[in-house]
Amino acid sequence: MATAIEASIRLQGITKEYRMAAETVYALRGVDLSIGSNELVAIMGPSGSGKSTLMNILGLLDVPTAGQYWLDGRDVAKLPQSELARVRGRQIGFVFQTFELLPRQTALRNVELPLTYTRVANPRARAIEALRRVGLADRMDHRPNQMSGGQRQRVAIARALVQHPSLILADEPTGNLDTQTGDEILALFSELHREGQTIVIVTHEPDVAAKCRRIVKIRDGMVESDLPNIRDAG
Repeated sequence: MATAIEASIRLQGITKEYRMAAETVYALRGVDLSIGSNELVAIMGPSGSGKSTLMNILGLLDVPTAGQYWLDGRDVAKLPQSELARVRGRQIGFVFQTFELLPRQTALRNVELPLTYTRVANPRARAIEALRRVGLADRMDHRPNQMSGGQRQRVAIARALVQHPSLILADEPTGNLDTQTGDEILALFSELHREGQTIVIVTHEPDVAAKCRRIVKIRDGMVESDLPNIRDAG
């Protein structure tokens, strides 16, 4: 495992509690986790294990009840919402199972949109670069309903890459794809990893986790195991 100094992500004692009527639900119970730069990590767990809560905290979509979270050396656990949004927009790219593309916009526009409110020189060129990186140079003017599921997920990955984030979080990224297309998307993640990208994939599928270099298993809100993948992750 990466040391704290090297880690782009370090969680220490992360707890998440929810109040439901008179009951307290513990979604996470003191999670310690470090993920270094240029790791390809799978987070696995059954329904209700806490893996989705963990992903939301990693992605700054939620804040922990207790504990500390360092992202690229900065403690982000207690930042105000406005600052969380700024850090999230600049440093984290998201890929979702359902793609989350705007149906009336072209692939190019979908990828360009995250740059609308940032001071990036020539955002269109950045979007074109991201689409070329995922192999969609010939689909830039297509709308989502004119593309296959795999192509739509590639657009979503390009959108995640366009801000040049330090971290990509993928939530069940092959869940809506057939096996062959899912394998193609996982091969793309492996390629991005080889190029230096840090990627965390949240999944319940062993075949998806098998493509990652490290597998973290969550159960009952705690890290059950955290091991390098002994299978070929290429």
